[in-house]
Amino acid sequence: MDSKSKKPEIRGDFSLSTLEERVAVKPKEQQLYLGVPKERAFQEKRVVLTPSSVALLVNNGHRVLIESGAGEESKFTDNEYAEAGAEIAFDTEKVYKADTLLKVTPIIEKELDLLQTHQTVLSPIHLPTLKQELLNKLMQKKITAFAFEYIKDEIESFPFVRTLSEIAGYNSILIAAEYLSNLHNGYGVILGGITGVPPTKVVILGAGVVGEFACRAALGLGAEVKVFDHNVYKLMRLQNNIGRRIFTSVLDPNTIKRELATADVAIGAIHAEKGRAPVIVPENMVAEMLPGAVIIDVSIDQGGCFETSELTTHKNPVFTKHEVIHYCVPNIASRVPRTASRAISNVLTPILLKISSYNSLDRTIWNNAGIRHGVYLYKGALTNKHLGEIYNLKTTDLNLLMAASL
Repeated sequence: MDSKSKKPEIRGDFSLSTLEERVAVKPKEQQLYLGVPKERAFQEKRVVLTPSSVALLVNNGHRVLIESGAGEESKFTDNEYAEAGAEIAFDTEKVYKADTLLKVTPIIEKELDLLQTHQTVLSPIHLPTLKQELLNKLMQKKITAFAFEYIKDEIESFPFVRTLSEIAGYNSILIAAEYLSNLHNGYGVILGGITGVPPTKVVILGAGVVGEFACRAALGLGAEVKVFDHNVYKLMRLQNNIGRRIFTSVLDPNTIKRELATADVAIGAIHAEKGRAPVIVPENMVAEMLPGAVIIDVSIDQGGCFETSELTTHKNPVFTKHEVIHYCVPNIASRVPRTASRAISNVLTPILLKISSYNSLDRTIWNNAGIRHGVYLYKGALTNKHLGEIYNLKTTDLNLLMAASL
């Protein structure tokens, strides 16, 4: 046979085989065990998570335990939470055994014995009600605690403060209107103005979010508004946001004194990034205000910016000093609990999902400066310098603690 007619030999070792494609595998996220108790302090009506947020968390593999009745004041039923995938607990102690506790109000003394060692707590801080004994016991239990009002987002703003400040700003003017009228033995004055009658005068201390939304509400009612702030940029931003030029001033004591002397309403809206709000109005200025004037101190959760301010509650919201009505309730947003609960839940849920995505609370704190800013206790160590100064307690730099633990 001719060599050209020979069939080529096929070697078996060149046969083809199918190989598995290699793809990057995302690490399994940490499953969170979240406890939401029913609030029993400060006449609180809000709840920290709504059913829609619970559904999102459960669908991402997290466990949510909610005490029965936790959402009823915000008109969220146990059935809605159960349908969203939450476990409903009828035993309060069971809720406090969750790894991470979520609360709308600060931890109170009655809850200390229910807390678990090495537990994580996300809740607000109310400086006027915070006691050294409570801090000491939290430290003894090695608690890691975040303050809602100190947590920052990617643009260096305070998301919890902002969303609740919008509510507080609007509400502060509505509350002032109630107490100016004779509904609560006020002087029978309408907040705003009508034809032929000079408008009421509203002084707002602080050009942040509370100040801006209080300004919007007061202007909408026809009041004469004057806004003070130490930051000229904030004053410029407020005017730009509301789209009109109004009276603005830096926090000059003489100008404040002059304007308060003829004001019908004064709104305290000074927010401190960390620690106590500064006292802007001393008692002698309050004493010179008009009889029947109304002070709404929204800054009371950080100590208040009026020297005469004292913490009040929804049950007893006002007191009168120097013939001036003072409203100093720290959780103003609880007047509209359903709206406020949705606002809090919308901010908190992405933070919880971010914590789980890092697969470790420590890694979350280390890699997120904004979340790290909200930590005031880390495994029992006090990390907030201002709290240490107030209560004469030792503080430790959080960055050093994190570096040692990672």
